[in-house]
Amino acid sequence: MSPFFLLFIAIISEVFGSTMLKISNGFKRLFPSIGVIIGMATAFYLLSLTLTQIPLSTAYAIWSGAGTALTSVVGILLFKERIHFKKVLGLILIIGGVITLRFASSA
Repeated sequence: MSPFFLLFIAIISEVFGSTMLKISNGFKRLFPSIGVIIGMATAFYLLSLTLTQIPLSTAYAIWSGAGTALTSVVGILLFKERIHFKKVLGLILIIGGVITLRFASSA
């Protein structure tokens, strides 16, 4: 299986875990708390698999950057977090950096 596909699934798992962390209300709600554990455990396991084929600096930067950007989007869409120019600019820069790293790693 492609290491970048595994990395993509790791990112989605991390975003899921982070979203469940918000919904768990400080681990006071059982099912979202279980979702945190499942999401984060899956994310770290898949990230560890990608590190066997992708350099650490590339994999971790893509994982954390894309995870940050997607978590921000989830916050805006699901939790009605405020969006303003600086936040949009920051997200664009993060996404641009992730894309640059992805193509730099295949060069």
